Amino acid sequence: MEIAVSVTQLAKNFVLKKRDGLRWSESEVKAVDGISLSIEKGQSVAFIGPNGAGKSTTIKMLTGILHPTSGEATVLGCVPWKERTKLAKRIGVVFGQRSQLWYHLPPSDTFELLSKIYEIKKDVFESRRDMLIERFQLSDFLDTPVRKLSLGQRMRAEVACSLLHGPEVIFLDEPTIGLDVIARQELRDLIREWNREKGVTVFLTSHDAGDIQHVAKRVIVINHGRVVLDDRVSRVRRQYLREKVLSVKYADTPESISLEGVKTLKESGHAFRFAVDTLAVPIEKVMSEIMRIGSVVDITIEDPPLEEVIAHIYSAPPAEGSDDEPEDEEAVGARHE
Repeated sequence: MEIAVSVTQLAKNFVLKKRDGLRWSESEVKAVDGISLSIEKGQSVAFIGPNGAGKSTTIKMLTGILHPTSGEATVLGCVPWKERTKLAKRIGVVFGQRSQLWYHLPPSDTFELLSKIYEIKKDVFESRRDMLIERFQLSDFLDTPVRKLSLGQRMRAEVACSLLHGPEVIFLDEPTIGLDVIARQELRDLIREWNREKGVTVFLTSHDAGDIQHVAKRVIVINHGRVVLDDRVSRVRRQYLREKVLSVKYADTPESISLEGVKTLKESGHAFRFAVDTLAVPIEKVMSEIMRIGSVVDITIEDPPLEEVIAHIYSAPPAEGSDDEPEDEEAVGARHE
């Protein structure tokens, strides 16, 4: 497989100046502390971590906005901070809190302006523009000034604009921030489908667990500027998530449940929430017991939020050799050596 993004010991330090009376002092802060990773073309990767972990700084280096203090990186074979103009024509970038749309102009004008900036041939531009308008459902507000759009409408237009020039890699920094539930899901679906159907490599940062679960297949966890975990989203769930949450509504008051590995989280009338440790008791056995103790009206089975998984990873010390390659080929995206 071809490599879209390759990073080796990439680091970025910032100098902070503080004033104490008439004196100034300087201190150096490591925003990114020697990370190494590689991403194959066509992968969808979530790059996550707490505030200040180094996510946005990494994206800014990979898109050529910042120069690193040390280390190496290539995106589509280009060194971002040395070949920024060349790279810009092959990547798309969306910052959730910074717009590339012209505020007082409608999205249709931004499309036209970007076609000139990226020197897209007229027939290619018109075909791709019409396809994006249809796929992202932009027609209803295409000629409405951006300042009058809802946040959900603006973000759909933002992502569509970032795809106009046919990028091979798209960097998404908090693309669903501030969106309501429906708008978030719509945008996730669009990004996921674009990745699957067009083969666009997706590099996503987000604090929203739903973004990670619905868009990415692989998750890279960064903390204090260092990679602490790199694995498939599904495997992270299995390894760090052993608990299921069952919400059950009974027709009448049920008998009390007594099973090892099952605890009652909440009881309200005939509605109950149970936490199940699936390593202690099979979920099938729990379901049978729940059905036995009373007449069930409704039941749902959920995983705890992925935030709990990430919090557990943060709280655990990095495993010995955590920067090594994954143990098998299924753990896609082995690190670049």
